[in-house]
Amino acid sequence: MGLIIRILISAVAVYVASLFIPGVSVAGGAGTYLIVAIVLGFLNAFVKPILTVLTIPITIVTLGLFLLVLNVLMVYLADSLISGFDITGSGISYFITALLFSFVVSVITALIDAIV
Repeated sequence: MGLIIRILISAVAVYVASLFIPGVSVAGGAGTYLIVAIVLGFLNAFVKPILTVLTIPITIVTLGLFLLVLNVLMVYLADSLISGFDITGSGISYFITALLFSFVVSVITALIDAIV
């Protein structure tokens, strides 16, 4: 039951982030928000820890700032895997949009999770 609630909280966070961040669009309704939340959760649970361990030297040299790049990479992977989820832009604008999306989803998820 707790997993379902966390997925729903993440889906709400994705919805709110897509409303407020220009360049992020989610087409297809509530189902797509749930799919984005599930895919991001899966990527953050299984892929990100592996990449974090593999990039420990870079993370140490950059004093942990490289973890932001890994967050953007997780959003990029979700963007490429889900057809209804799209982040527009190229180069640095894509990076900033994905970084803002990652940050907003994290903050909203933490806030709602603390309340619930």
